[in-house]
Amino acid sequence: MKIVSPKPVEVAEAGAAKGATVDYAEYPLVILSREGQKEIVRVTADKDGNYRVALPPGDYVLDAKGRAPGHVRAAPERFSVVSNQTVHADFELDTGIR
Repeated sequence: MKIVSPKPVEVAEAGAAKGATVDYAEYPLVILSREGQKEIVRVTADKDGNYRVALPPGDYVLDAKGRAPGHVRAAPERFSVVSNQTVHADFELDTGIR
């Protein structure tokens, strides 16, 4: 997962007083059923934006739910899980930081 902004943003190192820190926990990812109607699981990315979840084979939709509804913009991503295979699904969030 990546958090993107249309303008450059200064990101502080952990513990630094200046700038903004990226907290992926503020932007949980939601895996929905193929139709996008039923929530299957929520997952939070680690400090590097990586996440992992075990799912049964099937078709799913990856979406994001931020703390401030309407401020996180991302197109839902469709993906499929095949038995005994790993799926790599990238997701970019536009937080509206200007």
